Amino acid sequence: MAEEAAVRAQAETVRRLKQDKADPDEIAKEVTKLLEMKAQLGADEGKQKFVLKTPKGTRDFGPREMAIRERAFKAIISCFKRHGAEVIDTPVFELKETLTGKYGEDSKLIYDLKDQGGELLSLRYDLTVPFARYLAMNKITNIKRYHIAKVYRRDNPAMTRGRYREFYQCDFDIAGQFDPMIPDAECLKIVHEILSDLQLGDFVIKVNDRRILDGMFAVCGVPDNKFRTICSSVDKLDKMPWEEVRSEMVGEKGLSPEAADRIGEYVQLHGGLDLIERLLQDPKLSQNKLAKEGLGDMKLLFEYLTLFGITGKISFDLSLARGLDYYTGVIFEAVLLQQENEHVEEPVSVGSVAGGGRYDGLVGMFDPKGRKVPCVGVSIGIERIFSILEQRLEASEEKVRTTETQVLVASAQKKLLEERLKLISELWDAGIKAEMLYKKNPKLLNQLQYCEDTGIPLVAIVGEQELKDGVVKLRIVATREEVNVRRESLVEEIRIRTSQC
Repeated sequence: MAEEAAVRAQAETVRRLKQDKADPDEIAKEVTKLLEMKAQLGADEGKQKFVLKTPKGTRDFGPREMAIRERAFKAIISCFKRHGAEVIDTPVFELKETLTGKYGEDSKLIYDLKDQGGELLSLRYDLTVPFARYLAMNKITNIKRYHIAKVYRRDNPAMTRGRYREFYQCDFDIAGQFDPMIPDAECLKIVHEILSDLQLGDFVIKVNDRRILDGMFAVCGVPDNKFRTICSSVDKLDKMPWEEVRSEMVGEKGLSPEAADRIGEYVQLHGGLDLIERLLQDPKLSQNKLAKEGLGDMKLLFEYLTLFGITGKISFDLSLARGLDYYTGVIFEAVLLQQENEHVEEPVSVGSVAGGGRYDGLVGMFDPKGRKVPCVGVSIGIERIFSILEQRLEASEEKVRTTETQVLVASAQKKLLEERLKLISELWDAGIKAEMLYKKNPKLLNQLQYCEDTGIPLVAIVGEQELKDGVVKLRIVATREEVNVRRESLVEEIRIRTSQC
């Protein structure tokens, strides 16, 4: 079509002007022209062209997926509550200024909202920065809270692995001035409890400390102004081999090859208390104040984790960096392990399912007087967890119930709609989860089939004889056994029988 060809030609003109770094006004004029042409083309063909789909990096969740998701949320929330956390919520968008400069190299992934003549706004990137803003704004110095909400990242989605542009985060944080490593140890215990409870398979929680990293960079000869950028390179070690990370440090970030090689010696170390003791004796690291502090706290952390009985799943790992700028102390990340086969010595990581750390300076960034509120927290990667649970259920072909209905109110004969309505109302008022078919005279077979299809365990059958006798026939769907229950005892009987399901 001639109009489409004209749009393509105009797009080529715009591309060429940008490539040649032409005058911005000229580029703007041609871009406006291109947009007008596209709008015209869209107006002409909008009806035929429109494709019904969700935006890139997002998805719908049907009843089955939501049932799996709610099961996971329930386990996570009950753990947070078991540890005494309160719940808060914050707006889905923040002032752009609130989010700027908090995420290091990841800042480019923030979604900015279009300027509509008011405040400059961005969609939240995580729940931690809004939490710090909330603490500073309300002058709160002490809180243990959880927050479950959606966040947004302009990332390249990998939806099969649970990477989206819109996704949930489940955060637990402890804010306040406390003795070292006690809240930090509790955060790791929470990760351990949740991953064990969800039965996702074998996992390891890697821990490190930003102070140990910074001390290591200093003794390896990394200039102060390159700490954060080298840190974000080290953070890629779980996805890239050391050789590639090293060439990024040297080639792209201008680090000397000698410094990179010295970093390489350290970042390949991982272990437990024995490694901490060894590094405390390290001639270079032990001379660095920051590294010494970090190692002292790490030793204390491992002592508390031993008391919690979870050190079997904890690994002190010097390659763990976590790219976010706001971490100041302990950092950790939980990864699931996949044993490929019995010949493999080392289990293979299948991705991070939780992460967190200490960020003592973030609240101070928002406080007019710079007052700091020490914080430590953890974020559970619910999307990755959900992908794993979903894949597992697909493989097992297990039937997932999408409702919690305890009983279907049915009738065996015609003209009993009024009686069904009376009975279902009694059950609802007593707090029983009940359904009925929306037909005046449904066939009994159809009503029983509905229970089979949806997993409803009981059927309360109303019939003329039952009404005369003051009973209801209760059918157990799984065994097809039927018992007559007095009307006044029905609620209690349903409760007893469904509590055993």
